[in-house]
Amino acid sequence: MLLLASAVLVLTGMYFARDFFIPVALAFFLAAVSFPITNWLREHRVPRFFSVLISVLVVFAFMSGIMVVGFLLINDLAEGDRLEQYGSKLYEAALSGGAQLEQLKIEGAQEEIKKFLTPEQIGNFFKENITSFLGGVIETLKSSFIVMILLVFMLSEARMFGRRFVSIVEAQGPNLQRMLSATRDIQKYLGIKTMISIATGVLAGLLCWAAEVDFPLLWGIVAFALNYIPAIGSIIAGVPPVILALLTHDIKHAAIIAFGYLVINGFLGNFLEPALLGRRFGLSTVIVVISVLFWGFLWGPVGMLLAVPLTMLIKVALDNSRELRWLGVAISQGKNQSPELERQIIKESTQAQKQKEKAQQVADATMEEGGEAISATGE
Repeated sequence: MLLLASAVLVLTGMYFARDFFIPVALAFFLAAVSFPITNWLREHRVPRFFSVLISVLVVFAFMSGIMVVGFLLINDLAEGDRLEQYGSKLYEAALSGGAQLEQLKIEGAQEEIKKFLTPEQIGNFFKENITSFLGGVIETLKSSFIVMILLVFMLSEARMFGRRFVSIVEAQGPNLQRMLSATRDIQKYLGIKTMISIATGVLAGLLCWAAEVDFPLLWGIVAFALNYIPAIGSIIAGVPPVILALLTHDIKHAAIIAFGYLVINGFLGNFLEPALLGRRFGLSTVIVVISVLFWGFLWGPVGMLLAVPLTMLIKVALDNSRELRWLGVAISQGKNQSPELERQIIKESTQAQKQKEKAQQVADATMEEGGEAISATGE
């Protein structure tokens, strides 16, 4: 109960201090993605200052370009009369559905729809949500300056982390080498995930363009961004273009878009990505989905994007704890530990058993001596 209460306090602090933690987490994972660029430049004898500067500029240009283009497209969608047109078509589709319900002897279906739904309400609903989303994008852009500053310092000191871990061990601190190995795994995960997300966005945009769906570039950007969210991100990304194809064209176009998204995500997400990543990350599929929901609740959309890397760090921390290692095993995908980790676990278990036996021998000897002393006193 004390452990659970402490966990609740820590998570509550992380929730209320999310304005501090989110930029730090973003900077850390951006540093993990961009460090290969810095490392490559350093290996080609580029000075450290310029290596870090070029890496930060590449990351900033890539992120800013995507966010600005997406912002302009969404703003164009909100300011034009397209939302009213989409609202009218959705209203007509709802009335058509009501007519079909009346044919099934459900009386007054259309009248009930007219009471609670109008084209103006649909258009206002779309505008309110788009305005809220644009406000969130603006807030993210405001914090990007802090993220870039943190990124500069993290990349500047990235090469020192390995030496610092050795110094910590020499100072009789905990062994963090496994955490360094997990950081490399996260770096690989984010790099591969970025490449897969770019491919997903390009293919989704081309699909929407070929099917003559409005704003194909926007849906490509949405597919790229949401592909970072495991399991449910790609499903959410495919819903708007399918609905839009149904409203502006017909059910045939909607079926083509839905099938195209299934093929893209099925090949890239279920075949290519696991082939490139392998089983090194070892998180259960159920745990991945739960982690997306949990980090989304804690830190919002950024938490959902970083759900898998953050959960991997927690798993490494659990693996390093003798008392809580069973939790790391519980959230893993199965028996996928490395041979080194298995040998270390066996070694620590053996040492713990020997210490327990030794402590028991000392306790028995102490009780025996105490019994002899009591007997001698009685005599």
